[in-house]
Amino acid sequence: MFGLTKRDARTIFVRDSDGVTAALREALAEAPPEERPGLERALEIAGGVCSSSEAETQARWVRAHLDAAAVTGPADSVTAIKALREAAPGMSLLAAVELARTTRTVEDARGAA
Repeated sequence: MFGLTKRDARTIFVRDSDGVTAALREALAEAPPEERPGLERALEIAGGVCSSSEAETQARWVRAHLDAAAVTGPADSVTAIKALREAAPGMSLLAAVELARTTRTVEDARGAA
């Protein structure tokens, strides 16, 4: 983020799900029969995460932090935005609002489905 002002900063989410999936496949190939069911389930879960969109990944991160802060209301409430900024010191107000809006959109879409 060299050269960017705080206002220009964006929150970046890094997923290493391909690496995790590869490691699980390798472990499954070498696993004894009693470990295979658990590894197969873990591989299914990792596959679901791999296929999620950036917005879904962001919403999952936001909701996890809101849950940890015991914020139960809408993701874009003032309380939620404050909790996000406390969870990630240095996060700009703009970034927190954008994440909160994305989360609200994703959660509303899940509720409508």
